Amino acid sequence: MKTTQENIFSSKTLSYFLQLADTMNYTQAAQILGITQPALTQQIKKLERTVGTSLFYSVGKKLRLTDAGYIMLKTTHQIYDLLNDATDEIQQATSSTTGEINLGILASIETKVFEDFALALYKKNPDLVINFHMLTRKEIWESLENNKIDLAIMYLPDESIKNWKPYSSKKIISDDLLFIHHNQDLSKRKKVRLKDVNDRPWVMYPQDYYLNQTLRETFKNQMVDFPTTAARYTMPEQILKFAINTRTNTALPKSYMLNIDLKTLTDEDIWVSEFDPRIKFDLKFVYRKNKNEIPRIGRFLSKFDEFLSKKDYLDRLAK
Repeated sequence: MKTTQENIFSSKTLSYFLQLADTMNYTQAAQILGITQPALTQQIKKLERTVGTSLFYSVGKKLRLTDAGYIMLKTTHQIYDLLNDATDEIQQATSSTTGEINLGILASIETKVFEDFALALYKKNPDLVINFHMLTRKEIWESLENNKIDLAIMYLPDESIKNWKPYSSKKIISDDLLFIHHNQDLSKRKKVRLKDVNDRPWVMYPQDYYLNQTLRETFKNQMVDFPTTAARYTMPEQILKFAINTRTNTALPKSYMLNIDLKTLTDEDIWVSEFDPRIKFDLKFVYRKNKNEIPRIGRFLSKFDEFLSKKDYLDRLAK
C-alpha cells in the first residue's frame, strides 16, 4: 500500500497539479497533458482527498487556488528545486567533453552563430551532444524551472519575470530594433520618431513574442498609438518578405539585418532607420545558478567566449 507521501508526491500527481495550477482550466490542462478531462479531474480529486482539503475552487467559470492550493504550489516548486539541485550536483562530477547539453533558444532569434559554434565544437568533441530547442518565452522559463534545458538563449530585460533569484545570466551582445519602411519622406532620416511610423499597417511577430511586447511597451511609454497589424510571423525572414511584397512596415533586430543587402532594399524604395528613442535589448545566456559549475556547461560557455574572441558575434552574422 502506498504511503500518504507517495500518493502526494508521485511525479504524475505533481505534474497534473502544476499544469492545472498554470492554466487554471481543466480542459486546456488535460489537452496539454494528453489525457481526458475526467481523468485529470479524478487525479486532482484523489490528491485533494489525500491532503484532506480542496486545492481549487470556482468563481463562476474561473478556477482559483485555495490557501491550501497555494501551499501545495509553493511546496511543489520547492521539491522541483531540490531535485534540480541534486541533478546539478551529480552532474558536476561528470566529464566536460561527454553527455548532452540542451539549449532553449527563443524562436525569434537568428541561430546562425550558435549553429556554427555547435559544428566547431562537435569536430573536437564528438561525444558531446548539443540539442537545439526553439521555444516561446513561456516554454523557455518552464523548461528552465523543470531542468529540461541547461541554457536559455533569449532577449532581456524581461519584465514578465518577477523572480530572478534562482537564475544567472551571461551577456552575448547588445542589440536594437530597426525600422523597415516605405515612406520616402523619412528615407533620409537616420532616426525616426514613433509618431511618424503609423503611415501604414505593420507586419509583426506574434503578440506573445518578446519583440512584439517590447515594441508595444515602447509605444505605450511614448504615448503613441500602436500600429495596425496586417500579419504576424514567427521568423524574421518571413516578416521581411511580407513587408517587402505588401509594402507594409515592420521592425527587426539589427543583428538580423546585418545579413540583408540594404542597397537592394533601397533600390526597391525600402528604407531602414533607427528608432528615436532607440529600442534596445540584450541577447544573453540564462541558466539556473551554479549550472555553469557542471563541467560540460562551464566548458561550453568558455569555448563560446573563445569562439567569439576569434571573430565577434555580429561579424559572424554578416555575410
